[in-house]
Amino acid sequence: MTRRTAAGLVVLVAAGLAVALWLMNQSAVFPPGETEQAMPGMPGMTMKQKAKPMEAGPGKATPAMPGTDPNTIVIAPERLQTIGVKFEPAARRVLEKVIRTVGRVEVDERRLARVNIKFHGWIEELHVSAVGDHVRKGQVLFTIYSPDLVATQEEYLLSLRSYKELGGSEFPEVARGAKDLLDATRRRFSLWDITDDHVRDLERTGQVLKTLPIHSPITGTVIQRKAFAGSHVDPGEELYTIADLSRIWVMADIYEYELPSIKIGQGADVTLSYDPKVALHGHVEFIYPTMDPKTRTAKVRFVLDNPNEKLKPDMYANVGLKVGMGTHLAIPRDAVLESGERQIVFIHRGGGKLEWRQVKLGARVEDWVEVTEGLSEGEHVVTSANFLIDSESQLRSAIDSMGGMGMK
Repeated sequence: MTRRTAAGLVVLVAAGLAVALWLMNQSAVFPPGETEQAMPGMPGMTMKQKAKPMEAGPGKATPAMPGTDPNTIVIAPERLQTIGVKFEPAARRVLEKVIRTVGRVEVDERRLARVNIKFHGWIEELHVSAVGDHVRKGQVLFTIYSPDLVATQEEYLLSLRSYKELGGSEFPEVARGAKDLLDATRRRFSLWDITDDHVRDLERTGQVLKTLPIHSPITGTVIQRKAFAGSHVDPGEELYTIADLSRIWVMADIYEYELPSIKIGQGADVTLSYDPKVALHGHVEFIYPTMDPKTRTAKVRFVLDNPNEKLKPDMYANVGLKVGMGTHLAIPRDAVLESGERQIVFIHRGGGKLEWRQVKLGARVEDWVEVTEGLSEGEHVVTSANFLIDSESQLRSAIDSMGGMGMK
């Protein structure tokens, strides 16, 4: 007999046995309380299984016994201690959400001054010559020579002398003309930002100055300099940019779904990831009215004091905003077991009895979650080893279901 012939005989015998068993199974009478169930992996073959009570619970729970709650499982207290089960009562708590973002340090535009002149001239002496220098309000930055300025000084002295001689004239037109000429020359000084103390010195000494000092308009730090000794300066040319960094801005991006929680005047904590010692407090000063269509964020401006100028322009800083959400019934996040679209908690009833219950959740805040339905204040919920409890209940359910099966 060839191998092919032997293999064919084996297949025929196996098929015959399968048909015989199927016929026997079809003719069998099942006693009351038994059902027929297909056998896994063996098409066409079935087994008898005793009927069992309905099952309930998260996944597979322990079968309900007559007179007991189908949502309750029992685990020995020693077993609960072994797997590290902990409980905590559900209580009403003040919930506070923290919105975190990253911001960029910028100069407060209202504390920024740009120094320029309004006449042609040449810089003679430079008193502040480096970016980063600290200057005081009124400090001399440089001195400048200008032919226009010299001519105006001479004109002012002539107008002043004329006014002294003709200001008391018996002819009103003459007296008024002398005064108008003096006022026009003085106004020119004012338009050129020449301070009154220089005009008074000119009146007192009667001497025309070749150069005139230019002063800092604010106290701050030089963040940009274009002035050089001996260079020619045109009107409007920006020579210095001075910033008062004692108070700065932090510009941050806030997502549109977080914007409703942010209000003007709301406090914010500012820290640096690379320097944990820096911890500053500011507040929301302005929420910009436009959105970035790509990132779906809006700019929010925070203002804060900057002692010792720890924050420098263009630094990055971490910003945290605390948003109060009121008092709510809340439990730890670890107490909730996510089961598909359901949220389950285990409630400790004492003596190793655990009741599983479906709940509805509200706001999730840091380590806490609000419970809107399914739980009462004071009930003890399991806060650790939830997955182990769920796994043990499913294992028991599987063992119990296997105990009622029999082969016929």
